[in-house]
Amino acid sequence: MKHLSGLDATFLHLETPEMPMHVGSLNVLDLPKGYKGDFYEDAKEFMASRIHLADVFTRKLALMPFDMSNPVWVDDEDIDIDYHVRHITLPKPGTNRQLQQYVARLHSTLIDRSRPMWEFFIIDGLQSGQVALYTKVHHAGIDGQAGVEVGKAIFDLEATGRVVKPPRSRPRGNGYQLGMAELATAALRNTAQQYVKLFKMAPAIARAIGGLAKPDEKAAEKAAATAPKKFNLFAPRTSLNVSITNQRTFAGRTISLAETKYVAKHFGVSLNDVVMATVAGALRHYLADNNELPAKPLVAGVPVSLREAGDDTANNQASMILVSLATDITDPIQRLKAINASSNSSKSTMNRFKAVILDDFPTFAAPWLVSGIASMVGRSGLVNLLPPAANVAISNVAGAPFPMYFAGALVTCYYPVSIASHGTALNVTVQSYNGRMDYGLIACRRAVPDITEIGDYMLAEHKLLMDLTQKHPSAAGVTAPRPAPVASHAPDVEEAAPAAKKPAARKKVPARAAVKKPAPVKAAAKAPAKKAPARKAGAKTAIKTTAKPVARKAAPAKRASAARAAAA
Repeated sequence: MKHLSGLDATFLHLETPEMPMHVGSLNVLDLPKGYKGDFYEDAKEFMASRIHLADVFTRKLALMPFDMSNPVWVDDEDIDIDYHVRHITLPKPGTNRQLQQYVARLHSTLIDRSRPMWEFFIIDGLQSGQVALYTKVHHAGIDGQAGVEVGKAIFDLEATGRVVKPPRSRPRGNGYQLGMAELATAALRNTAQQYVKLFKMAPAIARAIGGLAKPDEKAAEKAAATAPKKFNLFAPRTSLNVSITNQRTFAGRTISLAETKYVAKHFGVSLNDVVMATVAGALRHYLADNNELPAKPLVAGVPVSLREAGDDTANNQASMILVSLATDITDPIQRLKAINASSNSSKSTMNRFKAVILDDFPTFAAPWLVSGIASMVGRSGLVNLLPPAANVAISNVAGAPFPMYFAGALVTCYYPVSIASHGTALNVTVQSYNGRMDYGLIACRRAVPDITEIGDYMLAEHKLLMDLTQKHPSAAGVTAPRPAPVASHAPDVEEAAPAAKKPAARKKVPARAAVKKPAPVKAAAKAPAKKAPARKAGAKTAIKTTAKPVARKAAPAKRASAARAAAA
């Protein structure tokens, strides 16, 4: 057995029917040319040969008596692959929006805790002729970075796959679950070890707190120089900060990774700052549409990894910082600079505590209490009255810089599907993949019924930042050549918008539900028409992406080959 850490178990204790605590992804797959088989059956056979490569696929929970302590992971000796890998066919016409809506519905249901806590869905019926893979795994087992490691178990670098050594045969046990006496003894032993660990770390924690109270002069000067001028203890209240239901809505959008890196380099900020600025500009437009934009800046809750380099353990090793999104600033460049300053200040504070942040802590006699409080807070409406700590969750996960294959099919996109929570009804998670930045927006459907508009505004904000790089000097004083565009999918025909200079302004109304709002114009239309870069024969479409960027110098061919060599 393996004990869940305090942080891992927290995702179990806070879970309610309204707030499922699993994460996932949506991948659209190109089947091999001339494929005539049954991909669901092939995928099921493929997963059956790979599940032993990652613990998350073969372990289940053993609950403690009376929920007096955290559960433990135990090996499941009877995995039903037909349960864990399922098949869905979309109704005609099988549009991209139908796929996203179905993923939102699947993401709203809880995972069975009596089995290994993962589910895969093979979805066909897409009008493009492609198939989709939607996965979900409970957050108690992995965080974002550990999820990348799990991906290495199921994805290949070539369509032909790789030879996987079968698992060693082990003697089969007789028990379906561990005995109560064995579990209780393990709980007491683990709790004692947690208290010992906490006691040993107490001096280091005290020094970190003391250092925060009396920082050295150089650190104080640096923090004063980078800290934002305004940062409130609590975030302003918006329509995003309410108690949520179990209904979900999802949207996926793609932005060029090369373009995002170029914007970051041009203005002298980090790639993550550009991600947050893109979301900030979109939310500013979205809330202003209905006179909801607060005078105070919105605040983002941003996960920060505590994982050491090379650590691929399938658990959670992360904390969170709060970053001002500077939505009170009209100028996009000044807003980006303010986000950079707030992010640097928060990271500086986090770095001083990083070494003493506990991901494992005693919780004896607490699980049942935490679960009860979580359920009460969500259903009592108390969240609607308390000031929020953050308005939106924004997470950025580094993924594979090269193409991958699942059961012989090419993975064309990697859209994260994360967690909406009470008080933070919208979660925006982005994962880089093969030259793309794939944004996954998940939200409570009642709080954010028009999530596609936020996605469209994000595309418009990114294009605006790209346009501003041509009007403002770079951070280094010399304008660098703009990167080559990344090959990406185009939107579905029925979802394409007419050309326009910017998202259409809608008539402001006091309440969103009172007036039916027209869809905002996509960002794709502002750029003048230019010849599109050549696409590979047989390329198909599935997910909506950015507009075609202005033609620019092509990157040297050796850059791609060097990236592949480094990844390998």
